Amino acid sequence: MLLNKLSRYFSFALMLNFLWSFSQELPPIIKYTTSNYEGGNQNWMISQDKNQYIYFANHEGLLAFNGSNWSLNKSPNETIIRSVKVVNDKIYTGCYMEFGFWKRQDDGKLKYTSLSKTIKSKILNDEIFWNIINYDQWVVFQSLNRIYIYDSQTGFFKIIASKRGITKSYQTNNSIYFQSLNEGLYEIESGMSKLVSDSEILKKNRIVNVFSIDEGLLVETEFSGFYTLINNVLSKFSTDADSELESTSIYSCIRISDGSFAIGTVSNGVFILTRGGKVKYHITQIKGLSNNTALSLFEDVDKNLWVGSDNGINCINLQSQIHSCTDDTGNLGTVYASKLYRGKLYIGTNQGLFYKNYKSDEVFKLINGTKGQVWSLFEYDGTLFCGHDSGTFIIEDNSAKNIFPTSGTWKFEPVPNQKSLLLQGNYYGISVLTKINNQWVFRNKIKGFDYSSRFFEINSALEVYVSHENQGLFRLKLDNKLFKTNPFISYSFPEKGRNSGLVKFNNSIYYAYKDGIFKLNTKTKQFEKDKLMSSVFEKDEYTSGKMIVDNSNKIWLFSKNHIHYFSLSKLSNQLKQNVIPISASLSNAMPGYENIDQISDFDYLIGTTDGYYILNINDLSFKNYKVSIAEIATNKLNESFVNNSIQKDGNFKYSENNITFSYTVPEYNKYIKAEYQYLLEGFQDEWSQWSTKPTVNFKNLSPGDYVFKVRAKFANSYLDNTAVYSFTVLKPFYATNFAIFIYIILLLIISNYIHIAYKKYYHNQREKLIEENNLLLEIKELEMEQQLMKLENEQLSQDVDMKNRELAVTSMTLNSKNELLTFIKEDLKKTSENGDSSVKSVIRTINKNITEEDSWKVFKEAFDNADKDFLKKIKQAHQLLTPNDLRLCAYLRLNLSSKEIAPLLNISVRSVEIKRYRLRKKMDLPHEQGLVEYILSV
Repeated sequence: MLLNKLSRYFSFALMLNFLWSFSQELPPIIKYTTSNYEGGNQNWMISQDKNQYIYFANHEGLLAFNGSNWSLNKSPNETIIRSVKVVNDKIYTGCYMEFGFWKRQDDGKLKYTSLSKTIKSKILNDEIFWNIINYDQWVVFQSLNRIYIYDSQTGFFKIIASKRGITKSYQTNNSIYFQSLNEGLYEIESGMSKLVSDSEILKKNRIVNVFSIDEGLLVETEFSGFYTLINNVLSKFSTDADSELESTSIYSCIRISDGSFAIGTVSNGVFILTRGGKVKYHITQIKGLSNNTALSLFEDVDKNLWVGSDNGINCINLQSQIHSCTDDTGNLGTVYASKLYRGKLYIGTNQGLFYKNYKSDEVFKLINGTKGQVWSLFEYDGTLFCGHDSGTFIIEDNSAKNIFPTSGTWKFEPVPNQKSLLLQGNYYGISVLTKINNQWVFRNKIKGFDYSSRFFEINSALEVYVSHENQGLFRLKLDNKLFKTNPFISYSFPEKGRNSGLVKFNNSIYYAYKDGIFKLNTKTKQFEKDKLMSSVFEKDEYTSGKMIVDNSNKIWLFSKNHIHYFSLSKLSNQLKQNVIPISASLSNAMPGYENIDQISDFDYLIGTTDGYYILNINDLSFKNYKVSIAEIATNKLNESFVNNSIQKDGNFKYSENNITFSYTVPEYNKYIKAEYQYLLEGFQDEWSQWSTKPTVNFKNLSPGDYVFKVRAKFANSYLDNTAVYSFTVLKPFYATNFAIFIYIILLLIISNYIHIAYKKYYHNQREKLIEENNLLLEIKELEMEQQLMKLENEQLSQDVDMKNRELAVTSMTLNSKNELLTFIKEDLKKTSENGDSSVKSVIRTINKNITEEDSWKVFKEAFDNADKDFLKKIKQAHQLLTPNDLRLCAYLRLNLSSKEIAPLLNISVRSVEIKRYRLRKKMDLPHEQGLVEYILSV
């Protein structure tokens, strides 16, 4: 039991310690880690030049920051740079056995010149230069052994040595001091050291810094705090932080422009005290610093306080209109709701509901019973309601009473004309709270609608509009007693959307999602796009449709790069748009769950994922900065970049036509960033879109003249100047005037050569054409001869055909004659049966005239005249053919039919067929080849 009590006690004490870390609203703190600036952890001294660039004596070298880009220059001997001081256009640095200055060249790069080399023989072995002071024309370099006074006009040095060593040097309005260990405080006069005080306190305590006051000096010591030195009398100057400062070691201290003091400690962060010694801020690592060890402090021209720590760099915007309360421990969590109620500030987070007295340094305390997710805080009729994951709570001072534990509660809305009723949106629909005997109690859930109701609004007609991120828009019609809804209507337009939102503003209901903001038309009950408010998402990227209406009847919206609010114009019904250039990434709010609450006329509390910040919208005025080109780099293909002069117009080779411009506005505000717009005349016709990116690259630019312009705006205000740089991309060698002259000469030579070649060519072509024409004539003559031969052959063929026809006629005539004679002979034979000798004599004469041999001889002679060598060729091809076979072949050659051949051979048609068959056998013709076809082909 005792162990449990002790455990709870230590847990509570630990929580109080953590809660203290975010109980105080602090100015914005920017963290720059080694991954940001790519240098060493430790930063020993800080300075600023006339261009407002910041320089750091970094563990790895001279670190420079122009508000957009970091650069690191190694020390000449690659040792740790311990001191840095800007004097006019020179940046003096000191390190191990080396000091000198850097000067920015025309190309924007820094070039180092050593001063210690001129007195190298006088530098002590192992000497390190820890501080640099500028006084008129002199620059003072201080080591732990000596002080070197450099006259920047003559280049001469004067050295002041101390037997006991020098702990540190200091500069006031009109003097330079240093402390010698166990000797006291000295002042440098006329190049000599003069003892100012040998008080035991100043002998034993390391002096951190010395400040001039009206009566004398104010001295800050390492362990004993502040002392005044007036008329050589040392007196304690008490502050409210003495007890805490005495328990740590003070390493750095400066007086800032408003007379306050910034004190950097070794283990307890940074204290900022008023000139009277009151603690204004105490900033530690748990409150936003990179480290609790503040090695160096510096106030820039914008009154930002820079802290060079043992592990990074911080910039504290002391003059910012924004003050933040950051929880780096995670114990507070993401802020979803806030409300200033009866002098107490309530913060609802994913860890529970916390409270503290407003404008006090009290710790935030968790209200018992509220641990868990808080969704909303709503004040109505003197009561503070809390929408919680565990239901609905009523908050009284530091206690909470759960009046509806059934379901998680999103938000609350009063019922029009029924003051004693409240609607609450729950995880599973909408329910009703009622006030009975001055106590709020749960009455009923509205039946007929069970969707989660994170966003809903009700009008006087008891119509409820509900926005569900995944289901879309609904319209419910409640009965008069608020017990149920008629069948609800689901809208197909506008569509559902990620992080969508719904709100009532100026008696109108608005719905927002990625495609714009839509206003409910009360007559048609349809949503119509509001062009003015939708321009928020058209000009900037959509992140959230969450809309919030504050106590002053302003409607707030959020986009990627800005916070917007609309208010009614005092002279008309028109809405007036206002833009606060704080991006979603910088404000670190949960998209779709943004919270903004008006806690005074002009102060607004904005919740983030690690606390909240308070913004005063009535004092958002900023210094008018200037935009400048910081670097111009060119490169050849696949080669590294080369820096070029910023001061002179550029002339770049064609091979160096890849050009990168870096530009900057040297401002160091955490929440508001400069935006840039550029134009490259000769390449672009219009200005680019606004962007926070401080570089632009142009690739493969064509030869020609260009003018690069860049302008900027900060906090929605356009800066007065436009940075301009003119340059020329030279033509490649092959396109220069000299090359063109060479091309012309070559062209003339080539033209002349081509002319000669063409002349020769056409001559050859003419000769060739003549030759071809002659050849064509010869060919034509040959063709004519062939034509004549063809005609002759055709004539011969016709003659052969005619002779064949004559032969056939002759054969037919002989055949007819023989037939006639045979017929007569037969008739005579019939009449000669009586033995008449004269008839027999006639028969003998007829037989003599119809002999086949005589007919064949006549036919053969005529056939040979018509078709020479046929019978010879056929006989040579077929040796076995008889004369009768040859005779048959001749008749077949004349294409005579078997019927026509039979009388010629004085045989029957059948006998002719048999002869033809035998002839085929003798010729040994294949079955598929015809006999006549073969004979005609011989």
